[in-house]
Amino acid sequence: MNRHATAIWSGGLKDGRGELSTQSGALEAAPYSFAARFVDESGRSATNPEELIAAAHAGCFAMQLSHFLAENGTPARNLDATATVTLVPGTGITRSALALTGDVPGISAARFAELANQAKGECPVSKALGAIEVTLDAKLA
Repeated sequence: MNRHATAIWSGGLKDGRGELSTQSGALEAAPYSFAARFVDESGRSATNPEELIAAAHAGCFAMQLSHFLAENGTPARNLDATATVTLVPGTGITRSALALTGDVPGISAARFAELANQAKGECPVSKALGAIEVTLDAKLA
């Protein structure tokens, strides 16, 4: 299975502008820029590669955990996962911090933590991020 995305960039690093589009159409000419990536701390001016990695990580992790919970006989009602990706200018991406709140009837906190940690290690995006620190803070609602 292959998936693709396209980036178009025009201009220099600091004064240029780009657009990102995905195969699914979820992003279609979504703007990105130097300022959106390195200056705008609110994250509201445009998308950036780190935000997209965070979305991919949170989504992959939640799906993987959902599978493990169903196999355990304790399917989730809801999994609220957030990934926060840290970019250190001049160094690169250094961390992805997963935060999770799960509504999972009939599971102990210990078993939930065990399965969440297993999902953190086994989701394909976590594996792809093997060169950086990946952390997890998981709790039941």
